[in-house]
Amino acid sequence: MNAVWLGLLAASVLWGAFAGNMEAVSRASVESAKDAVTLAIGLVGVMAFWLGMMRVLEEAGALQSLARLLRPVMRRLFPDVPPDHPAMSAMILNFAANMLGLGNAATPFGIKAMAELEKLNPCPGVATNAMALFLALNTSGLALAPLGVIALRASLGSRDPAGIWIPTLVATSFSTTVALVSAKILEKLVPFPGGDPPGRPSVSSETVRKAEESGEPLAGGDPAPFSRAGCVLSALVVSALLAGACLRVVGALGAGETPGAVLREFSSHWLLPSLALLFALYGVSRGVAVYEALVRGAREGFELAVRIIPFLVAILVAAGMARASGLLAGLGLVLGPLLRPLGFPPEALPVALLRPLSGSGAYGVMAEILSTYGPDSSIGYLVSTLQGSTETTFYVLAVYFGAAGVARARHALAAGLLADLGGVVAATCVVRWWVGG
Repeated sequence: MNAVWLGLLAASVLWGAFAGNMEAVSRASVESAKDAVTLAIGLVGVMAFWLGMMRVLEEAGALQSLARLLRPVMRRLFPDVPPDHPAMSAMILNFAANMLGLGNAATPFGIKAMAELEKLNPCPGVATNAMALFLALNTSGLALAPLGVIALRASLGSRDPAGIWIPTLVATSFSTTVALVSAKILEKLVPFPGGDPPGRPSVSSETVRKAEESGEPLAGGDPAPFSRAGCVLSALVVSALLAGACLRVVGALGAGETPGAVLREFSSHWLLPSLALLFALYGVSRGVAVYEALVRGAREGFELAVRIIPFLVAILVAAGMARASGLLAGLGLVLGPLLRPLGFPPEALPVALLRPLSGSGAYGVMAEILSTYGPDSSIGYLVSTLQGSTETTFYVLAVYFGAAGVARARHALAAGLLADLGGVVAATCVVRWWVGG
């Protein structure tokens, strides 16, 4: 990561110097640093709240039940992690939040998972195989629906805003497969320091023993019993919520709104508050003191959010300088003649290059391209699919590893970038098949 960051910084400054863009580079270095702190401050509340809700679920026993349900799959993917360790539950919630398109709500679970995986690490500061695979799967951007991109396309007058759903699902599934396969192959080529000597207890067993000795709870205990009064209250509130949702649907359809518009409203505006309410009600049904549990988890989220600020500043400043210097646009001009025969339009290259570095930057470039070429053009479909099918690899690596104190990424970055490349290739192929051109 040191070499990558230094190379990006040097290339941005040198390109800006030769292109005469040093004023923009200088301005971007300051503004990006401010934006990084602003983003981190914005994340403080999100992380504090959702880690607090995670604590509610943990004390209610929901994480244990979820971990047991998905244990067969997770044990195969992460054989070095004890099935009942808190890291398993946090990873499952992170994957679920990403697939639901909850955006920043997935970040607290991811950071929590990485911090728990670091507790299993026999060589602190060096990414384990489980950490690298978890990060690669995160950077593959597996999501069931790219709601933000669909909303932007609708605002720009697209005839079929959700038409990118199938191409995005295909592309993101392919990038996730590439992430999984590449991480498993690379972990053999980049061995963990010291290896695992014969006869030595496994990392998982040793860490579980230490956790038990220190009194640290694992996620495999028995869930708390249901509270009759809590269950009755929860049932009444959920019934009222469903009644409100039904009234909204009937009113919207009666006013002439399309079913697709109603579905987008529910997925965009109802999902997060409804999940928060359902999490809290589940805690109530289990007799958990929800407010106290939320505060305990939120305190941990606040500490984690403050810890990631330096890492956010480093990666976002480099990304901002690269964009302001004209480096990304220049690469598009240089690589365009090589990419066009492969079916990839050079106009979409800035999104592909910027997406691993900055999600907001790539989103802005995508919006500009959609406005220029139209959301329903082949280029519009491609950049929309690129934005929805991959993740900000460097951002995720900096935030997750930074919060856990991991300095050596080993093969995690390579696996993440291979997943990005797989997503670009898959998006190009599926869009050409889907819309032609």
